[in-house]
Amino acid sequence: MKISYDPKIDAMYICFKSGKYDRTKKITDDILVDVTKKGDVLGLEILDAKKQFGDIKQAKIEFSPKPSYQSA
Repeated sequence: MKISYDPKIDAMYICFKSGKYDRTKKITDDILVDVTKKGDVLGLEILDAKKQFGDIKQAKIEFSPKPSYQSA
């Protein structure tokens, strides 16, 4: 996963995986999702990021470890 922020346009992009997107789905006026033909989510764009998160310089990004699954 890669997270980038462009202060010139105040937009954050979260890339989950690389690939060619087929279309962009508008979730809200400020949140757009890039998806493949199969419906896989490639990335998430957040417009007006400062409105969503406050001061981006102060933002914390935390990642949780993958859960471990046990078979029955």
